[in-house]
Amino acid sequence: MITKATWFSVFALAAVLLVALLPAAEAVTCSPMQLSPCAAAITSSSPPSALCCAKLKEQKPCLCGYMRNPSLRRFVSSPNARKVSNRCKLAIPRC
Repeated sequence: MITKATWFSVFALAAVLLVALLPAAEAVTCSPMQLSPCAAAITSSSPPSALCCAKLKEQKPCLCGYMRNPSLRRFVSSPNARKVSNRCKLAIPRC
């Protein structure tokens, strides 16, 4: 017969394993400077680099905040910025 202490130990071990195996959520630091690899593509018609696309995808949770910032809106919402996001296969969030 299994005792209450044994059941508790089994559930405790299962909980520890479950928490240990879940991937930790990575926090994104919202910094417009992280998008500097995209500057040439956004301000001209040059294609975005792989680094630009990677940074754009990384900063996706921050894009609405950038769009609300009057200083950044003209860059993030520009037609070239939309072309860059399309080329990087990144949907622009609806804010």
